[in-house]
Amino acid sequence: MSKLLELHPKNPEIRLIRMAVDAIRAGGVIVYPTDSCYALGCALGDKDAMARIARIRQTDKHHHFTLVCRDLSEIAHYARVDNWQYRLLKAVTPGPYTFILEATREVPRRLQNPKRRTIGIRVPDHPVPLSLLAELGEPLMTSTLLLPGDEYPLTDAAEIHERLEHQVDLVLDGGNCGLEPTTVVDLAGREPAVIRVGKGDPARLGATA
Repeated sequence: MSKLLELHPKNPEIRLIRMAVDAIRAGGVIVYPTDSCYALGCALGDKDAMARIARIRQTDKHHHFTLVCRDLSEIAHYARVDNWQYRLLKAVTPGPYTFILEATREVPRRLQNPKRRTIGIRVPDHPVPLSLLAELGEPLMTSTLLLPGDEYPLTDAAEIHERLEHQVDLVLDGGNCGLEPTTVVDLAGREPAVIRVGKGDPARLGATA
Protein backbone atom coordinates (compact mmCIF):
# COMPACT_ATOMS: atom_id res chain seq x y z
CA MET A 1 0.00 0.00 0.00
CA SER A 2 1.38 3.39 -0.97
CA LYS A 3 1.90 6.48 1.17
CA LEU A 4 0.48 9.93 0.50
CA LEU A 5 2.95 12.69 1.38
CA GLU A 6 1.80 16.32 1.41
CA LEU A 7 4.61 18.67 0.39
CA HIS A 8 4.82 22.43 0.35
CA PRO A 9 4.43 23.20 -3.39
CA LYS A 10 7.05 25.98 -3.38
CA ASN A 11 9.42 24.85 -0.61
CA PRO A 12 9.15 21.04 -0.47
CA GLU A 13 10.42 19.53 2.78
CA ILE A 14 13.78 17.83 2.26
CA ARG A 15 12.84 15.00 4.63
CA LEU A 16 9.90 14.06 2.40
CA ILE A 17 11.96 14.51 -0.76
CA ARG A 18 14.54 12.07 0.62
CA MET A 19 11.80 9.55 1.39
CA ALA A 20 10.72 9.72 -2.24
CA VAL A 21 14.30 9.37 -3.49
CA ASP A 22 14.84 6.34 -1.24
CA ALA A 23 11.72 4.78 -2.74
CA ILE A 24 12.96 5.45 -6.29
CA ARG A 25 16.39 3.97 -5.57
CA ALA A 26 14.74 0.90 -4.06
CA GLY A 27 12.94 0.23 -7.35
CA GLY A 28 9.73 2.06 -6.51
CA VAL A 29 7.25 3.98 -8.63
CA ILE A 30 6.14 7.40 -7.44
CA VAL A 31 3.54 9.97 -8.47
CA TYR A 32 4.73 13.57 -8.40
CA PRO A 33 3.54 17.02 -9.53
CA THR A 34 5.08 18.93 -12.44
CA ASP A 35 4.50 22.28 -14.14
CA SER A 36 2.02 20.63 -16.52
CA CYS A 37 0.26 17.74 -14.74
CA TYR A 38 0.97 14.86 -12.36
CA ALA A 39 3.38 12.18 -13.58
CA LEU A 40 4.56 8.66 -12.79
CA GLY A 41 8.29 8.36 -12.16
CA CYS A 42 10.96 5.72 -11.54
CA ALA A 43 14.72 5.27 -11.67
CA LEU A 44 16.51 5.57 -15.01
CA GLY A 45 16.51 2.22 -16.81
CA ASP A 46 14.74 0.28 -14.02
CA LYS A 47 13.02 -2.38 -16.15
CA ASP A 48 10.71 -3.68 -13.41
CA ALA A 49 9.54 -0.21 -12.37
CA MET A 50 9.02 0.76 -16.01
CA ALA A 51 6.94 -2.38 -16.51
CA ARG A 52 4.80 -1.36 -13.53
CA ILE A 53 4.20 2.06 -15.08
CA ALA A 54 3.30 0.41 -18.39
CA ARG A 55 0.75 -1.78 -16.56
CA ILE A 56 -0.74 1.25 -14.79
CA ARG A 57 -1.03 3.15 -18.06
CA GLN A 58 -1.88 -0.02 -20.03
CA THR A 59 0.57 0.95 -22.74
CA ASP A 60 2.46 -1.31 -25.14
CA LYS A 61 6.18 -1.73 -25.74
CA HIS A 62 6.16 1.23 -28.14
CA HIS A 63 5.24 3.70 -25.38
CA HIS A 64 7.90 6.39 -25.04
CA PHE A 65 9.09 7.45 -21.62
CA THR A 66 10.54 10.90 -20.99
CA LEU A 67 13.78 11.72 -19.20
CA VAL A 68 13.14 14.52 -16.72
CA CYS A 69 16.39 16.42 -16.13
CA ARG A 70 17.61 19.10 -13.74
CA ASP A 71 19.14 21.48 -16.28
CA LEU A 72 20.76 21.90 -19.68
CA SER A 73 24.06 20.33 -18.63
CA GLU A 74 22.27 17.14 -17.64
CA ILE A 75 20.35 17.13 -20.92
CA ALA A 76 23.66 17.28 -22.80
CA HIS A 77 24.79 14.11 -21.01
CA TYR A 78 21.86 12.11 -22.40
CA ALA A 79 21.16 13.83 -25.73
CA ARG A 80 23.20 15.29 -28.57
CA VAL A 81 22.60 19.03 -28.64
CA ASP A 82 23.83 21.30 -31.47
CA ASN A 83 24.24 25.05 -31.05
CA TRP A 84 20.83 25.97 -32.48
CA GLN A 85 19.13 23.35 -30.31
CA TYR A 86 20.99 24.60 -27.24
CA ARG A 87 19.86 28.19 -27.87
CA LEU A 88 16.24 27.08 -28.14
CA LEU A 89 16.45 24.88 -25.02
CA LYS A 90 18.06 27.69 -23.06
CA ALA A 91 15.29 30.08 -24.06
CA VAL A 92 12.35 27.92 -22.96
CA THR A 93 13.64 25.72 -20.12
CA PRO A 94 12.68 25.11 -17.46
CA GLY A 95 9.12 24.93 -18.70
CA PRO A 96 6.26 22.73 -19.93
CA TYR A 97 7.97 21.41 -23.05
CA THR A 98 9.18 17.92 -24.00
CA PHE A 99 11.95 17.80 -26.61
CA ILE A 100 12.74 14.89 -28.93
CA LEU A 101 16.52 14.70 -29.35
CA GLU A 102 19.09 12.20 -30.57
CA ALA A 103 20.08 10.03 -27.62
CA THR A 104 23.65 9.47 -26.44
CA ARG A 105 25.08 6.12 -25.36
CA GLU A 106 24.13 6.98 -21.77
CA VAL A 107 20.51 6.21 -22.64
CA PRO A 108 19.65 2.48 -22.60
CA ARG A 109 18.69 1.27 -26.08
CA ARG A 110 15.27 0.04 -24.92
CA LEU A 111 14.36 3.64 -23.98
CA GLN A 112 15.19 5.04 -27.40
CA ASN A 113 12.97 5.21 -30.45
CA PRO A 114 14.05 1.98 -32.22
CA LYS A 115 14.28 3.60 -35.67
CA ARG A 116 15.48 7.13 -34.93
CA ARG A 117 17.47 6.48 -31.71
CA THR A 118 15.84 9.49 -30.08
CA ILE A 119 14.65 10.21 -26.55
CA GLY A 120 12.15 12.65 -25.06
CA ILE A 121 13.71 15.03 -22.54
CA ARG A 122 12.41 17.90 -20.44
CA VAL A 123 13.24 20.25 -17.55
CA PRO A 124 10.14 21.04 -15.43
CA ASP A 125 9.56 24.42 -13.85
CA HIS A 126 8.30 23.10 -10.49
CA PRO A 127 10.10 22.96 -7.12
CA VAL A 128 9.07 19.39 -6.26
CA PRO A 129 10.60 17.56 -9.26
CA LEU A 130 13.62 19.89 -9.24
CA SER A 131 14.22 19.03 -5.57
CA LEU A 132 13.78 15.33 -6.36
CA LEU A 133 16.28 15.52 -9.20
CA ALA A 134 18.83 17.43 -7.14
CA GLU A 135 18.68 14.80 -4.38
CA LEU A 136 18.56 11.84 -6.78
CA GLY A 137 21.51 13.01 -8.86
CA GLU A 138 20.19 11.64 -12.16
CA PRO A 139 17.13 12.00 -14.42
CA LEU A 140 13.76 10.44 -13.65
CA MET A 141 12.06 8.14 -16.11
CA THR A 142 8.60 9.62 -16.44
CA SER A 143 5.20 9.11 -18.02
CA THR A 144 2.18 11.41 -17.75
CA LEU A 145 -0.40 10.16 -15.23
CA LEU A 146 -3.24 9.50 -17.63
CA LEU A 147 -5.12 6.38 -16.56
CA PRO A 148 -6.89 4.01 -18.97
CA GLY A 149 -10.40 5.21 -19.78
CA ASP A 150 -9.76 8.74 -18.46
CA GLU A 151 -10.01 11.66 -20.85
CA TYR A 152 -7.83 13.93 -18.72
CA PRO A 153 -4.93 13.46 -16.27
CA LEU A 154 -5.82 13.36 -12.57
CA THR A 155 -5.16 16.59 -10.64
CA ASP A 156 -6.14 15.72 -7.05
CA ALA A 157 -3.46 13.84 -5.12
CA ALA A 158 -5.96 12.27 -2.70
CA GLU A 159 -7.94 10.82 -5.63
CA ILE A 160 -4.72 9.63 -7.25
CA HIS A 161 -3.74 7.88 -4.02
CA GLU A 162 -7.18 6.29 -3.71
CA ARG A 163 -7.02 4.91 -7.25
CA LEU A 164 -3.39 3.83 -7.24
CA GLU A 165 -2.63 2.99 -3.61
CA HIS A 166 -1.89 -0.67 -4.48
CA GLN A 167 0.09 0.10 -7.65
CA VAL A 168 2.59 2.81 -6.67
CA ASP A 169 4.86 3.30 -3.67
CA LEU A 170 4.41 7.02 -2.99
CA VAL A 171 2.12 9.85 -4.04
CA LEU A 172 3.61 13.32 -3.55
CA ASP A 173 0.86 15.88 -3.04
CA GLY A 174 2.01 19.21 -4.42
CA GLY A 175 -1.44 20.67 -4.97
CA ASN A 176 -3.37 21.00 -8.22
CA CYS A 177 -0.92 21.44 -11.09
CA GLY A 178 -3.34 21.45 -14.00
CA LEU A 179 -4.66 19.23 -16.79
CA GLU A 180 -2.60 20.28 -19.77
CA PRO A 181 0.32 18.07 -20.82
CA THR A 182 3.58 19.44 -22.18
CA THR A 183 4.06 20.77 -25.67
CA VAL A 184 6.15 18.18 -27.55
CA VAL A 185 8.78 19.49 -29.95
CA ASP A 186 10.89 17.34 -32.29
CA LEU A 187 14.41 18.77 -32.43
CA ALA A 188 15.98 15.73 -34.09
CA GLY A 189 15.55 17.22 -37.57
CA ARG A 190 16.96 20.38 -39.11
CA GLU A 191 14.42 22.67 -37.48
CA PRO A 192 11.86 22.51 -34.64
CA ALA A 193 8.66 20.60 -35.40
CA VAL A 194 5.77 20.82 -32.94
CA ILE A 195 4.32 17.32 -32.50
CA ARG A 196 1.75 18.18 -29.82
CA VAL A 197 0.50 21.53 -28.63
CA GLY A 198 0.12 21.59 -24.85
CA LYS A 199 0.81 24.00 -22.04
CA GLY A 200 4.02 25.40 -23.52
CA ASP A 201 3.46 28.27 -25.95
CA PRO A 202 4.56 27.17 -29.48
CA ALA A 203 5.14 30.82 -30.41
CA ARG A 204 8.18 30.90 -28.12
CA LEU A 205 9.75 28.17 -30.20
CA GLY A 206 9.31 29.95 -33.49
CA ALA A 207 10.79 33.14 -32.07
CA THR A 208 13.97 31.37 -30.99
CA ALA A 209 14.49 28.78 -33.73
